Amino acid sequence: MYALVDCNNFYASCERVFQPQFVGKPIAILSNNDGCVISRSNEAKKLGVEMAGPYFMAKPLIEKYNVAVFSSNYNLYGDLSWRVMESLRMLLGISRVEVYSVDEAFVDLPEMHDQEIPGYALFIRHTIEQWTGISVSVGVAPTKTLAKAANYLAKQDKRASNCIKILLSPEQQKEALQSIRINNLWGIGSAYAGKLISMGITSAWELHNMPVQWAYKNLGGVTGVRLVKELRGESCIGMRDPLTTKKMIATTRMFGSPVSD
Repeated sequence: MYALVDCNNFYASCERVFQPQFVGKPIAILSNNDGCVISRSNEAKKLGVEMAGPYFMAKPLIEKYNVAVFSSNYNLYGDLSWRVMESLRMLLGISRVEVYSVDEAFVDLPEMHDQEIPGYALFIRHTIEQWTGISVSVGVAPTKTLAKAANYLAKQDKRASNCIKILLSPEQQKEALQSIRINNLWGIGSAYAGKLISMGITSAWELHNMPVQWAYKNLGGVTGVRLVKELRGESCIGMRDPLTTKKMIATTRMFGSPVSD
């Protein structure tokens, strides 16, 4: 059984750890050189501050509602990311934690009865929040793809879900996949999403029902087959070796206009 532990509004949450006066207030985090909005608190989202939108376009709305704005502090975010991941390793062991990105990790849960899983997921959530000050959402399912879907749903209404979503039974998985549009499914990029929609496949459940031979032909061969099988509860994507190091790390800059020479 897998869990995806994902930090809620991570950069915004990091700023609140050391500036608790902003808890419950709308805040937004800007990218390098304060160009775009890259993180928003739930309060800022409700006001209509758009993700990845240029700051100058969002500025009138930000000033109207007195949204607090922060420049990026990647040293802070990196440190708190390490604390969250290290807390997971302390709780579950190094071999059971796969860091997927700066603010999320897959966890291979220990063996337990199904009725124990919701309480254990809540234990993980509360412990991470207590130890680091960062709120997280936890999605649990038999495969990584379903765990990712569960986490997505947990974040849609954090108050109703209590930031926890468990997909154990086929009925729970069916209901969840029927509610997820294909462009919001892990493993489906914008190009494949457009292709699938043009073919009449608009939800994760509809993709779940496609034959594996069809997935092999239309979704990149073995990768597509794995995706469909994962949606059906068959685990095909295992945990990556936590000691594996990245082959390359790059820092890039973008010109403000197209460059041809």
